[in-house]
Amino acid sequence: MFVLKIGYRTVKTAIGTAGAIALAQSLRLENFASAGIITLLCIQVTKKKSLQTARARLIACLIGLLFSFLFFEGLGYHPLSIALLLLFFIPTTVSWKVTEGIATSAVIILHVYMAKAMTWQLLYNELMLIVIGIGIALLVNMYMPSVEKDLKEYQRIVEDLFRIIFKEIVHYLRTNESLWDGKEIALASDTLKRAKALALQNIENHFLRNEDYYYRYFRMRERQFEIIERMLPLISSMTYTVEQRNMIADFIDELSDAIHPGNTADRFIRQLEEMKKQFQQMPLPKTREEFEERAALLHFVKEMEQYLIIKSQL
Repeated sequence: MFVLKIGYRTVKTAIGTAGAIALAQSLRLENFASAGIITLLCIQVTKKKSLQTARARLIACLIGLLFSFLFFEGLGYHPLSIALLLLFFIPTTVSWKVTEGIATSAVIILHVYMAKAMTWQLLYNELMLIVIGIGIALLVNMYMPSVEKDLKEYQRIVEDLFRIIFKEIVHYLRTNESLWDGKEIALASDTLKRAKALALQNIENHFLRNEDYYYRYFRMRERQFEIIERMLPLISSMTYTVEQRNMIADFIDELSDAIHPGNTADRFIRQLEEMKKQFQQMPLPKTREEFEERAALLHFVKEMEQYLIIKSQL
């Protein structure tokens, strides 16, 4: 069944476009519908992106007006003049880094071409279309729905997935058996990517903010996840049961129950240091298998230490 889904950006585009056309029409501007086209082109996904696009389109339109005067008044109003104008106009917008404004400028350039004369009245008309189109787009783009609820949900999902992964590690360390299919690994990777992208979008909707808590949080979890991915093959390679395995399993089990946004890392780092001291006081391995197992466990402990340090830095 076909379901019509209308997002907030679609609503803003519709309202902004109609508002720009209505305002331009009420001012009796020529080609008033073009104000709506400019608004439609300027509405973006974030406030910062909208501001950057508006700046690019304004500069490009002003360059377009200047080039229209030089080429049309100098060479005449015919198609060859348009071709020559674009040959110079497009590289200019590239050098000024305002290529986003090419489409908008083309509308203004063609208005001048169809008018067959560059007059002060025409210049006023085109400048008003640009100001109305860009101004309305910036105005409607000031509204951006809060995504904090979605970010908190992503946070919860990531922590739940980490908890499941650690519980599976605990189970394997204690039993040397596992029927886990590892689907949480792929889910965690995908969720972190989407969460980080949304957190970055949230930053772009605040002009005075270059970084926020959620972005730093998901970036921290991303770094921790890289360590988890390194640890899993190490754990799965262990087949020999030693006493230290149960000690580490108990530690991971406790850690998995404490995965949340708060800072508990310092406490677990201290516990890890105490456990390492206990390892040093235990009898030396008697067989090669025990030696290799304990060496792998020590490597795992060092990785866990890095995992906790990353969290403590948040």
